[in-house]
Amino acid sequence: MAISRAKKEELIAQYVERLNDSEAIIITDYRGLSVPEIQELRAEIRKAEGGFAVVKNTLARRALEEAGLPISDEMLVGPIGIGFCRQNITGVAKAVTDYAKKNETLAVKGGVMGDKIIDEAAIKSLASLPSIEILQARLLGLINAPASQLVGVVAGGVRQLVNVVNAYAEENSESAPADA
Repeated sequence: MAISRAKKEELIAQYVERLNDSEAIIITDYRGLSVPEIQELRAEIRKAEGGFAVVKNTLARRALEEAGLPISDEMLVGPIGIGFCRQNITGVAKAVTDYAKKNETLAVKGGVMGDKIIDEAAIKSLASLPSIEILQARLLGLINAPASQLVGVVAGGVRQLVNVVNAYAEENSESAPADA
């Protein structure tokens, strides 16, 4: 079924908007995936705060050009699906690569991050990075470490002072009855 020119323009406008909202995109070859499998992949990507769309190559090329993003012609061969990474690039990359491991009919072709074309190996390395939540927890731990060490040092000094005063008080209390 042919798509009307107006519908194509509408789709391109939607894709351009999604591309502009994305920090990165991941291009896949979904050949051989059934509709329920694509829906499962979409659900996994949605959990990572991303999106996935099956896109005609000519519409993808026009949308990428209008968004001002570079693209490799090799990536736009065959049926393609685009994973849109809004904020959690590593989460979407992990969802796509994990699904590709589980279902070998999905192939990662590459993508675009910022204004650079990235290959499949770069996407796999992005997927191996820790999630944003883990990185935030590590950063918070690094920020808290000096403060907790400072508290330990100050508490240690106070503890020593209390021990000296306590020992002096005990010494005076022991010597007082002997004098009486």
